Amino acid sequence: MVTEIWLYVEGANALREGFHWFLSEIVERARDKRIKFHLRPCGATATEDYQLALKKHPDALNILLRDSDGVEVPNPPKDSEFWMVELMEAWFLADPEALEDYYRIPFARTYNSRVEEIPKADVMGRLRDATRHTQKGPYHKTKHGPHILERLDPAKVRQAAPNCERLFSEVLAKLS
Repeated sequence: MVTEIWLYVEGANALREGFHWFLSEIVERARDKRIKFHLRPCGATATEDYQLALKKHPDALNILLRDSDGVEVPNPPKDSEFWMVELMEAWFLADPEALEDYYRIPFARTYNSRVEEIPKADVMGRLRDATRHTQKGPYHKTKHGPHILERLDPAKVRQAAPNCERLFSEVLAKLS
């Protein structure tokens, strides 16, 4: 039986609280089962840290969550490796209301509802163009990302991002 979960996220430490909120259903389920949940933003070393965790915590559920950055996601993916395709910000486009709430501006809804199909450059361009004249300024990953993650509706993201759905469904199934 799993007694600990270690989630290694490719991203800056500033994103920790945002991810904690976004993943709250998983965090709460783990807590209900008395399973310790550790969230480790690791930046560029996420893959290496995850590989070390497999050795350091062999009895734990070790999970890697990273951007694909345009690289094709393996099919089938590895058991406890999950992807933000092409990057975390694609998830933001699945919930324009969260962007509106944070930036206090209307956000265009004319996007591909399958957010994982939107190329990285287009995602970042849309965020930059839509936010550049806001009071908060143009989108910035570590300044704005955590606050947007906190506002995202995971159900909307799961519906628009199959890899996000896979993360939630597989981890929650392991916690049942």
